[in-house]
Amino acid sequence: MKPTIIVHGGAWDIPDDQVAPHVAGCRAAAERGCEVLMSGGSALDAVEESVVIMEDDPIFDAGRGSVLNQAGQVEMDAIVMDGGSLRSGSVAALRRIRNPVRVARRLMEKTTFSMVVGAGALEFALKNGFLECSEEELLVGRELEDYREFLRTGVLRTRAVFEGEKHDTVGACAMDRDGHVACATSTGGTNRKIAGRVGDSPLIGSGGYADDTRGAASATGWGEKIMAVVLSKTALDMITERDGPFGACESAIDVLARRVDGFGGLIMVDRMGMVGYHHNTPRMAYAFYEGPTDRTGASVKRSP
Repeated sequence: MKPTIIVHGGAWDIPDDQVAPHVAGCRAAAERGCEVLMSGGSALDAVEESVVIMEDDPIFDAGRGSVLNQAGQVEMDAIVMDGGSLRSGSVAALRRIRNPVRVARRLMEKTTFSMVVGAGALEFALKNGFLECSEEELLVGRELEDYREFLRTGVLRTRAVFEGEKHDTVGACAMDRDGHVACATSTGGTNRKIAGRVGDSPLIGSGGYADDTRGAASATGWGEKIMAVVLSKTALDMITERDGPFGACESAIDVLARRVDGFGGLIMVDRMGMVGYHHNTPRMAYAFYEGPTDRTGASVKRSP
């Protein structure tokens, strides 16, 4: 099988002045994942490393670059899933850890559990060698300014929740040379969410899903609506020989819009190593590599 990886850096109305850094961030993540695959690494290795690149890039709402909730805190969610074993690991409302996706994978591989949340997620991370960081280390730009103002005054600036705001959830899907697929998704959540809110990203079937018999998918967008239609699993169930991954992504996004008036984006790798993507937001950032000398691409794509 040809090693393949596709990543996304969020689906929303990405401003013109942020297009170039979104493209660069997605390209760097896809290149890192491709390097892992070309060196014989697993699909799971590739999606983890790709998402770490984006968690460390402050342009995205994941890891460093996350947004504040209404309590002036950063709470992050992440999932990884292995398409061969159907095992997954996820963390939700995790605080003060730079790379939530690594904690999610550690949970999957070192325990029999699939999800830990809140204080339990932080406790698990610290007991397993992850270093705690400060809130400030996870904040950049306007979010850091707001946080410092919040510490000084106790008042947090409010903003619109969805329309026109950041939805830079990041994700990756990959197939390795053995034909195994995997996905990973990570987010800092929605601007000014209530404390403890968990969206679609860490939920199996919604924020991501991987199954060697179908493929792997990762979603981004309005989490409550994505959960309602179990978007990633729905998309994989829609793959047909005729339509392929692009048709499946388009059909699933249509379900999201038609059934629950939702918006978002999807990326996918099918079981043959072909990529697909679609969104109904103004823009979505993505990048992909299909084999060492095959198709590649990176863009911030406008919706049709």
